[in-house]
Amino acid sequence: MDSIIFDVDGTLWDSTEVVAKAWNNYLQKEEHMNITFTADQLKALFGKPLAEIAALIFPEHPVDEQSRLIDGCCEAEHALLHITGAPLYEDLEKALQILSAKYPLYIVSNSQCGYIELFLEKNGFGKYFRGHLCNGDTGLDKGSNIRQIADQNDLKSPVYIGDTMGDFEACRKAGVPFILAEYGFGKVPEPDMRISKPMDLITLFC
Repeated sequence: MDSIIFDVDGTLWDSTEVVAKAWNNYLQKEEHMNITFTADQLKALFGKPLAEIAALIFPEHPVDEQSRLIDGCCEAEHALLHITGAPLYEDLEKALQILSAKYPLYIVSNSQCGYIELFLEKNGFGKYFRGHLCNGDTGLDKGSNIRQIADQNDLKSPVYIGDTMGDFEACRKAGVPFILAEYGFGKVPEPDMRISKPMDLITLFC
């Protein structure tokens, strides 16, 4: 193992409470829609590409309207996250400090443009990561983005840390071992490895 690639939501932080608040406020006040999301509902959606999430939550709308609405939701969530941030998982920065001193770290997410940058800026974590890619940047699925960041940075044997079956399937497509963050949002029956907290990575790799 020569490098580590991380997911964001359910792996590095849990933004679902903040995002639910932002989406509800935007949809109810700006779009006058009688709709309410909970953090638990978003946990079941996060990790999917944004267009897929939009199709699931606005099925009665045409695709272009789904896109407009989800873009409005994302603008609202970015604005609120810039103010409040979101809870990080236990001892995350300590783990990143130790890992980044030994391995190059990267992020690959299915998020919209600007979301990873927001996460890094809000938490001051840019110093720990060498690069990142997301679906919003490339239009590619997560498996393709994992493969792309590995190829671009000449990573010979990276591992990926995520929390959903979609992450697991993306790793299989990319040919990269998958480590399940069991504290996250999803369930994966047969990951290559498991962690119950970020500091478990130190036990595994340091």
